[in-house]
Amino acid sequence: MTNQPSEQHSLDAIADATPTPFWLDSAQRPNSNPTLVRDENCDICIVGGGYTGLWTAIIAKERHPSLDVIIIDKGQVGGAASGRNGGFMDASLTHGISNGMDRHADEIDVLEELGLANLNEIEETIHRYDIGCDFERNGVIDIATSMQPVAYHEGLQENYELLNSMGQDVSWLDQDTMRAEVNSPTYVAGLFHRGRTAIVDPAKLAWELKRVAEELGVRIFEETIASGIEKDGAGVAVRTPLGTIRSAKVILGTNADRPLLKRIRHYMVPVYDYCMVTEPLNDEQMGRIGWTNRQGLGDISNQFHYYRLTADNRIVWGGYDAIYFWGSRTSPQRERRPETWAKLSKHFFETFPQLEEVKFTHVWGGAIDASTRFSVFFGSAMSNRVAYAIGYTGLGVAATRFAGSTMLDLLDDRSTIATQTDFVSSKPLPFPPEPFRFAGIQATRWSLNHEDQTGKRNAWLRALDRMGLGFDS
Repeated sequence: MTNQPSEQHSLDAIADATPTPFWLDSAQRPNSNPTLVRDENCDICIVGGGYTGLWTAIIAKERHPSLDVIIIDKGQVGGAASGRNGGFMDASLTHGISNGMDRHADEIDVLEELGLANLNEIEETIHRYDIGCDFERNGVIDIATSMQPVAYHEGLQENYELLNSMGQDVSWLDQDTMRAEVNSPTYVAGLFHRGRTAIVDPAKLAWELKRVAEELGVRIFEETIASGIEKDGAGVAVRTPLGTIRSAKVILGTNADRPLLKRIRHYMVPVYDYCMVTEPLNDEQMGRIGWTNRQGLGDISNQFHYYRLTADNRIVWGGYDAIYFWGSRTSPQRERRPETWAKLSKHFFETFPQLEEVKFTHVWGGAIDASTRFSVFFGSAMSNRVAYAIGYTGLGVAATRFAGSTMLDLLDDRSTIATQTDFVSSKPLPFPPEPFRFAGIQATRWSLNHEDQTGKRNAWLRALDRMGLGFDS
């Protein structure tokens, strides 16, 4: 391949970038809500003001307008994962068809239908409440590149044949057709999923859901940390530094934060993902790459890149590195990782060498709540007074609405198609304690990189497959 970027060129492109999430760096960011400073009582207390908590609150108020619902967040609504992700809203609940077939083959048709219905309901809600979040339902293309083993290309073809047999609207793109959609010298083929993926401005979505929730009567407290949870008579008490919330029911939507319930702490680990965004591309630059249909894009390696266009034609470019820190530790300092941003910059110019003069304006990172099945799992506690959904593993923008609806059904003992699935009733395998957790994750990362280079799954990955862990994406 020609025109390979130099290391210095990749570094120069990020030299002036601000280490701030692009989506959150906006004048549209709403004013902060007050901190909880006294005891409160309510019908439902929701811990976590991200997508999970916001969707749950809205659905609860739509079902029963008289309910008194409180949301608390340790920071600001949308300030964590919900305001700094790539903005891909995917219908899949199982993190793709391959992962779904590996783990939920007996009910994959039902889960695919539930996921599509969920995405349709999200779009309907966006229109009903006039939610301004730059929603575009243009589909997504999974891309095979010249830098991947041939076995990966064959796997993509198999996915196309499977999805086509299931009646989904998919198209196979050969090299010429793929490059006509988006022009990169690295592209070999693509699988175009129509209608099952949208892109949004993730922070605007969170802020608009906050607006809708408050218009429906939800009370929101920010900068309010939940320090503990316990039974309290017929209800549940959620402890905060300056007040206690006594509630009939509690929803936990805390994403990658340390779970309040000890029983689920071994089922999730925080993994850091990193992202960046270019300056806006002008018409001439856009003409060099095409991309007139504005689909979401992602390559099919284990260590994959995801990318999409913003409303003003910036390219959001993220993924590849997934970093776990010893002891499941999280901190704002871990959101900054210059070596990963430099690596991503190099990969960007390898993909789009015709954009060699483009600079990046923002670089950032954030924690993902990863589970061993790569998709959200559910549960309840305290005599079914508490429900939780956690472990989205980077695919939660749409799945959080499904989770909110499902958690409310679980607390109400309401039997639905969703609550009767094994997907909802089962748990992933837990992660081992340290030091085995850190060693195992590092060995897995090394092995996945080796597979990306050779196309061969080594003994470590095959052992994980036999244990049902299946680290393959």
